[in-house]
Amino acid sequence: MADIGSTLRETRMRERIDITTVESATKIRAKYLRALENEEWDQLPGPTFVRTFLRTYGDYLGLDSKNLVEEYKQRFERPGPQDLLPFASRGGGGRRQRPVRVIPPFAIVAACVVLLLVALFALGTLGGNSTNPPDISSTPTATATPGATSGGGGSRRKRTKKAKPPVPTKVSLQIVPQASVNVCLVNAAGAPLIRSQTLSTKTKVYRSKRMKVTFGNGQVRMRLAGKSYDVPDTDHAVGYALRPGKAPRPLPDNALPTCA
Repeated sequence: MADIGSTLRETRMRERIDITTVESATKIRAKYLRALENEEWDQLPGPTFVRTFLRTYGDYLGLDSKNLVEEYKQRFERPGPQDLLPFASRGGGGRRQRPVRVIPPFAIVAACVVLLLVALFALGTLGGNSTNPPDISSTPTATATPGATSGGGGSRRKRTKKAKPPVPTKVSLQIVPQASVNVCLVNAAGAPLIRSQTLSTKTKVYRSKRMKVTFGNGQVRMRLAGKSYDVPDTDHAVGYALRPGKAPRPLPDNALPTCA
């Protein structure tokens, strides 16, 4: 079998690798690399470093570094002082080693089972109260009508939620004169529905998306969607903008429809 150092040196030279190149690649100082190739083990820091250097240098050269280390250990490595000591001192002066107690496997399994049972019991105790549904019959609801009770049970009734009426999309207007009054009524497009007529009796119901109306005086009343609106008592023209679901909005003088 070739020597360790010869194997390293011949392989490096065969690959034409300079020692400084190996030093740069492996981070091992050149003097230690030469000591490995010359098997000058006493020039190296110690057996541990020798094994590490051999493994790194061998891997770099593509050699079987494991075999290099094993060959070094068998041929050159000497056991240290700790390796020469007996496992137990037979003399009377040495300290007696205490035997290591080993926990049997069944004890570990039993402890795990006990811990699992305790955890399940705790979950069942803590979670039992939260999973029970509340008694609905004894809990008053937020929508109950105060004072409304059933005939025999005494439990409060739930308030019936009324559906909201639909929002109107058109204005429904009926004009009810209290005396003779001149009326100009136009629809959303500005087309006259009542063209400056003097009225003394209530009209039919006019419908449009929007309307504007001008009254010559305040002797009149408007009915919009079932609600009645009085016009202020005045002797001059007054007008309103009428929108679905809204109260009449007074118009400025310069915005009154004239039906001209």
